[in-house]
Amino acid sequence: MRLLIMGPQGVGKGTQAALLAEHYNIPAISTGDIFRYNIKNKTPLGLEALKYTDKGELVPDELTNKIVKDRLAQDDAKNGWILDGYPRNAAQVEALDAILAELGTPLDKVVALDADHDVLMERIAKRAKIEGRSDDTPEAIAKRLETYAKETAPLLGIYRDRGQLVEVDGVGEIKEISANIIAKLDA
Repeated sequence: MRLLIMGPQGVGKGTQAALLAEHYNIPAISTGDIFRYNIKNKTPLGLEALKYTDKGELVPDELTNKIVKDRLAQDDAKNGWILDGYPRNAAQVEALDAILAELGTPLDKVVALDADHDVLMERIAKRAKIEGRSDDTPEAIAKRLETYAKETAPLLGIYRDRGQLVEVDGVGEIKEISANIIAKLDA
């Protein structure tokens, strides 16, 4: 099973990706984790990414695409994966299509989690307190949610048109949400 998991920050993508990975016995792949791994291990791609992150800049799509392609080509991803945090814009959708065509591994489904804006703000604020994340200020949270709504949410229409979109309410008990996703994927 090859899945994308999409939704605004704070909707529970990471939590659900981990549960789905365990259920389907495939790796959950977060683009943030891929970047941190490559930077920490000083891989050529990581050193290239560091040039941008050190300046507080976003890593350009071209480099992000290379890092994703490299990760999806690894042995543990041969039988499937769940990709979290990518694609974030229309250009990355095209790049992912090309990567998957080149690897001969078509995308199966796109899980879209959603929750009310106030619920997301509350969850992220709670996470910030628990994890001590300085980047989770109310202003920063609002900006990230706005960016998601403007740049990433419209991508769901692409996957809806392709018949690959599975929409799930991200509010409720974690295990119930997971069971709902699995039921829809296995239907």
